[in-house]
Amino acid sequence: MKKTFMTLFVLLCCAGAAFAQEEGISAEMFTVNNLWVMVATFLVFTMHLGFATLEAGLTRSKNTVNILFKNTAIIAIGFLTYAFVGFNIMYPDAFAWAGVFGFDGFGIGTDAAGITKAYNDGYTYWTEFMFQAVFAATAATIVSGAVAERIKLSSFLIFSTIYVGLIYPLVGSWKWGGGWLHEAGFYDFAGSTLVHSVGGWAALAGAILLGPRFGKYVNGNIRPIMGHNLPLVTIGVFLLWLGWFGFNGGSVLSADPGLVSYVFTTTSLAGSAGVVGAMLTSWIVQKKPDLTMVLNGCLAGLVGITAGADTVGIMAAVIIGAISGLLVVFAVTGIDKLKIDDPVGAISVHLVCGIWGTLAVGIFSTNADHSFGAQLLGVLAAGVTCFAAAFLIFFVIKQIAGIRVSESEELQGLDIGEHGMEAYSGFQIFTTQ
Repeated sequence: MKKTFMTLFVLLCCAGAAFAQEEGISAEMFTVNNLWVMVATFLVFTMHLGFATLEAGLTRSKNTVNILFKNTAIIAIGFLTYAFVGFNIMYPDAFAWAGVFGFDGFGIGTDAAGITKAYNDGYTYWTEFMFQAVFAATAATIVSGAVAERIKLSSFLIFSTIYVGLIYPLVGSWKWGGGWLHEAGFYDFAGSTLVHSVGGWAALAGAILLGPRFGKYVNGNIRPIMGHNLPLVTIGVFLLWLGWFGFNGGSVLSADPGLVSYVFTTTSLAGSAGVVGAMLTSWIVQKKPDLTMVLNGCLAGLVGITAGADTVGIMAAVIIGAISGLLVVFAVTGIDKLKIDDPVGAISVHLVCGIWGTLAVGIFSTNADHSFGAQLLGVLAAGVTCFAAAFLIFFVIKQIAGIRVSESEELQGLDIGEHGMEAYSGFQIFTTQ
């Protein structure tokens, strides 16, 4: 392991020396920046295991294989579609129409050293691609939880391919690729809108078109359908919290020790405040401290701080996190009352708190250039585009191939119906719940 690390270090130093000659950056800083962004990439990658265990635990045991399969396939789809078209849509050399759309062609590539066409002076083209690619798959993962336990696997994979390959990078290009939202002053540090709300709007569209699970709403009443494994859910949340250090810390796009450590601090405090905010709210409203609400409160706080982790003050980070924790409790119950069935609370966590976190930049940012109006514009632009696009994609798939499994397959469980196997062989029983 030590020999491998040293070899990697030497190779990066050699690449860094060549790069330094062109950009005036020291070979040492080039190497350190690359190593940090790659470590951040590894951390974000582990978040997909967190999503998988979180979703599996919050759904019923008869659908566990299906959840794990989707979360595995999404990573592969995210990498491949981002390499094929997404990266060159999100980061075009030039926009064709007033900062709205640009495309540099299919596939990825650079010079033999892999150090040209980078969008930040601190790292290589390949580091840039990998860091952005692990973000791309996250948007589809958010959708997976909201449509769990009743969507056709094939239809979900088709949707994910189109949405991650085209819609996610298009909207991302408007800010991160230097497009029209960037020019309008919109700010989203690590993706409260450009990742989480992009996924959240698609989750909302999918949940509406699919309809609720059988037995969820009976005679006008809400019937809770409990997840089967809260330890898995808890493990998932801690894996996600760990990954968020790469998600936000890596978005500094360098190994700047002051800014990276500051982002770590605001991220941790917001996540912690989300836990406390959700705990107190659920304890007061539900009369009992609800573990699932507290865990979603943690994620809510992390989503909320993601847009402004580098530009809000310490107390502001705590306030943003606490309000996120409060919001997620009321959002989960409110969305349920609207008879929109979201088994894992993905819409509440990623959409509602993603919107709040983005707007909070306009309220709490220490940068005078960040305005509430520009933040609201970004929220509306992403919302209209993503919801309309996701609804249309789901609707077309529904008309052509259908998007929901049969009633008997849903009652038996998607593990048997879609995969012909069980996660817990010999322990699962047929249930209409």
